[in-house]
Amino acid sequence: MSAPAIPSGLAFLGPQRFRPTLADAVSTLGIEGDIATVTAGWQERECEVEELHEHLGGRAVNLELHRRADVVFAADPEFAQAHHRRQELFREMQEIYRLRLDAAMDVCLTLLRRPGHARLLAEETQAAIDAVRWLDDAHLVRVRDIHAEFRERWHPAERAAVRKERDAIAGLIAGVSALAIAGGHVAALTNRLRMFDVLSLTGERPVLAWSGGAMAASERIVLFHDHPPHGSGHAQVMDEGLGLTEDMIFLPHVHRRLDLADTVRVGLMARRFDPARCVALEDGATLTWRLNVGWTATPDCQRLTGEGKLVSLTDDIAA
Repeated sequence: MSAPAIPSGLAFLGPQRFRPTLADAVSTLGIEGDIATVTAGWQERECEVEELHEHLGGRAVNLELHRRADVVFAADPEFAQAHHRRQELFREMQEIYRLRLDAAMDVCLTLLRRPGHARLLAEETQAAIDAVRWLDDAHLVRVRDIHAEFRERWHPAERAAVRKERDAIAGLIAGVSALAIAGGHVAALTNRLRMFDVLSLTGERPVLAWSGGAMAASERIVLFHDHPPHGSGHAQVMDEGLGLTEDMIFLPHVHRRLDLADTVRVGLMARRFDPARCVALEDGATLTWRLNVGWTATPDCQRLTGEGKLVSLTDDIAA
């Protein structure tokens, strides 16, 4: 994969269904002309873009990454099988990591809620959190190694089917002024963006991403839900993201997915990923970065603290 250029502007937004802010972010970044859109996270619904097209004033150009990946798999069965085997390996790795993570996180929470000698508990709790961090980092290293091995073995960009679709994508991007990444299934979205190395084609064009798209754009993708239908609910590192930010982990729908009344659990999440900031992207939240301007955030944009609170990100990024 090529090293992508630094975009001239970035916008990370909360969910767009009820309080769309995409048009405002486009205006803030001074984007004129058409905008390439990535809706691969919607999977089979990828082309149901009427509402998105309307938000962008009729300027959306759908890259159809999900459909193009299906075309590649149909044209190159050998590559499709290798891709499937890799995904199965990732799933098994995630299951084993989650088994170890559950035990380590339960220790942290037990210590945080335990009465006793303050200094002793503080030291042991920090050691337990450090153990979780080590586990997270080790898992991410393994994931990166599998990605690297796959690239070295299969050279996706050099395969005819991938190259054909990527050339078509490059042609579409050449005629637009920015890239917009919608949410949905984060793994599928990240996978397709990586398969076609879309960021290297985007160059210095501004990038806007919301909900799951913002998660995919970060350095680390963290899945989180305190009360999922199945499992313990401990947040888990899934994969490396596109790396458009180095010090933020994006958490859309945080009021729905986290038990914010449980300050011990919320605080543990913030401490676990420190110094990266756990940024809550709720409806209406907008975080932008512009060349020669830096970061700006709306009041709806907040972060988790080690005390288990939500505080405005505005003061934090201004510091």
